[in-house]
Amino acid sequence: MKFAVIGGTGLIGSQVVKILNAAGHEAVPHSQSTGVDVISGQGLDEAVARADVVVNLTNSPTFDEASLAFFQTSMDNLLAAAHKGGVGHFVILSIVGADQVPELDYYRAKVLQEDILAAGPIPYSIVRATQFMEFMDAVLSWTADGETVRLPATPIQPIASKDVADAVAEVAAGTPLNGIRNIAGPEIFSLDELGRITLSRTGDNVTVVTDPTAGMFAVVKGEVLTDKDAHLAPTRYADWLS
Repeated sequence: MKFAVIGGTGLIGSQVVKILNAAGHEAVPHSQSTGVDVISGQGLDEAVARADVVVNLTNSPTFDEASLAFFQTSMDNLLAAAHKGGVGHFVILSIVGADQVPELDYYRAKVLQEDILAAGPIPYSIVRATQFMEFMDAVLSWTADGETVRLPATPIQPIASKDVADAVAEVAAGTPLNGIRNIAGPEIFSLDELGRITLSRTGDNVTVVTDPTAGMFAVVKGEVLTDKDAHLAPTRYADWLS
């Protein structure tokens, strides 16, 4: 099969390309660095031509309200090019619980992306993943202040990017779901606990203070960013840290 992986040079995309090619498929990475621009539409027709499957792993450059316009324009352009090129399966990566956190602009933007795909003309699959383990350093930096980091006790279920890429590649090579598959890490932590575990392994002399008002995840209510019934990935957080 031939795959056009849009955003194929990023954290997930580069791994998806490698997995699919190792399985004997032809997966071609596309991004701004290869001359493909999902906003202007430059290079899209050529990128998806003769592809059996489009995997869209592009991401908004910001997490604010502008992300809504990014996903609206990029999906409109990609779906038009894919439909014109006769693509038979369109795959995106989204977030577990995205529809349960309307307070976050970026999560509303991801739901918009899902809705555009589901309403479009091409058979599709949506893979929703929990928070990436690789993003924990960024989360810690958001509320770091000297020797203190403030984090809420929001339940999360971290997943390794390798496991995300494996799941995306598996879904992309399969029959369109015309729906959603949730994937998640094997363990659930509170975010403040995960911060303490992370910092204890790095040896940083930083104290995590539990603060229900701190950072982006403070607006999350309950356990909506976790899913015990999801397809559970194998990598545990302690093993990933080591």
